[in-house]
Amino acid sequence: MEMSETGFMKREATLLNLVCIIAALGFVALAVLNAFFSASFLTTDNLFITMVCLLMALMFAVNPLLYLRDEGLLPIPFQKRRALKAAAVDAGGRALPPSAPLLDAKGRAVPPDVKSMIANMKQKQP
Repeated sequence: MEMSETGFMKREATLLNLVCIIAALGFVALAVLNAFFSASFLTTDNLFITMVCLLMALMFAVNPLLYLRDEGLLPIPFQKRRALKAAAVDAGGRALPPSAPLLDAKGRAVPPDVKSMIANMKQKQP
């Protein structure tokens, strides 16, 4: 039953992203049509309509782009590859940042659960 729910949610996300992409392309098309078919493009009204259309296109395009980035399908240029993927994952499912091995007072390696507690303490609280 869990597999069917996961498949349903994946199809639902795909459908919603497709609707957002179509809406974004529609608003870009409206901005282009406004630019081509207006008598004088550099009036306040035409620039306002164009900016509103482009802003709405951006608002609809953000969700599919974030989804693609989260799925790893959208490479982000000029961003260093994160070493977190290659790092060991602690018991909580979070990747630990690469660092020097943590040692206790006697020089022994610190267990993973203690590493995760130390990492949580180092995080800045809002």
